[in-house]
Amino acid sequence: MAVVSAARDEMSNGPFRRRLMLLLAGVGVIAFILSLVLGAYAPNLRSGKDGGPHALSNAATGFSGIVRLAEATGREPRVLRNVRELNGEELAVVTPPNGAVPLGDILAMRGARATLIILPKWNAQRRDSPRGWVAVDGLMAPFQIENVLSPSFEIKVSRRRTARQPLAARSAMVPSAGQFREPRVLQTLSGEKVEPMIVDSTGATVLGKVGNRNLYLLADPDLLNNYGMREQAQAAAALAMLDDLNSTDAGGLLFDVTANGFGGTRNPLQLLFGAPFLGVTLVIFAALLLAGWQALVRFGAPSLPVRAIALGKAALVDNSAAIVRKARREVRLGSRYADLMRERAAILFRLPSGLSPDEIDGALDRLRPERPFSELARAVGGARGRNELTAAARALNRWLQEVQK
Repeated sequence: MAVVSAARDEMSNGPFRRRLMLLLAGVGVIAFILSLVLGAYAPNLRSGKDGGPHALSNAATGFSGIVRLAEATGREPRVLRNVRELNGEELAVVTPPNGAVPLGDILAMRGARATLIILPKWNAQRRDSPRGWVAVDGLMAPFQIENVLSPSFEIKVSRRRTARQPLAARSAMVPSAGQFREPRVLQTLSGEKVEPMIVDSTGATVLGKVGNRNLYLLADPDLLNNYGMREQAQAAAALAMLDDLNSTDAGGLLFDVTANGFGGTRNPLQLLFGAPFLGVTLVIFAALLLAGWQALVRFGAPSLPVRAIALGKAALVDNSAAIVRKARREVRLGSRYADLMRERAAILFRLPSGLSPDEIDGALDRLRPERPFSELARAVGGARGRNELTAAARALNRWLQEVQK
């Protein structure tokens, strides 16, 4: 008892205590689940303060200013991180960071609905401090912009310095064009399938309609980005232009950020934690908990290990019987069994030693003349099959038990 008590004390005071191990395992499981959840929704949790040209950015080249202004004036803007949510009738504003970003999924989802694509303009590098600010290195090369709609539509980009003259409308859809003034460095576009809607003082296209759908290209982002929103007149003109391009009776504005790498399509991990697969995930988690509980708590008495080769006389007899059974030689043991039962009966009834088998059979037959021992012994020795041998051996054994009573 002292040894057992000492062993228990050593286990309770050792480095691998049961409660400590359970705590470590629980922390590990929770950390693993949280890492899966964060990995699934990481794109949706990003703040967007990376200095990029999108609706979440507060940098000079970003568009968070127009979003906040639209919200403050009751236009109900929505920043969308999923392409499938771009199926609303509202005007969708798309701000690709360069022309190499594929817009096929966005345009396919939009269809004939009003969509405004704002071309990039500046080469900007993110600054670590203040957070979200950028350092502008200069203008982006035209070839990095002109392939924004390739190969369906080909455009050309031009720049020039201006005297900040007012812009002019070439379409009745945008009466707000005259409220804009040209930026210091104005970016314009041209193309065979581009219909001018707003032009600068030289007639170059600033806003154009592409093809036969409600797809619009704004050449200069400084008309809507945070840098442009610093002037009250430009900000008012930007809101008015968005209203002009928006669908009739539209309930708000849509600002896409999937083209800038935020969100996009759902990944497989998000499917695990969303409908309709959330129920399956919870069932699997519950099954894992039950499996862990079963591993920690024993149900019933422990099963003892079994030797591959058993020891003892019983095992020897069983193995020998298995060999005989495998060889199908049981019937040849009938006469030996009859001899064994004869010897046993002679010992039980204390017959004189030295008697022959026939004399022993005669003495045993007199014990039960109606059912002689010799007939049962001959039936055992003459059996021709396993079933016949079994029946004869049982009868002989039953005779011996009945005679003993």
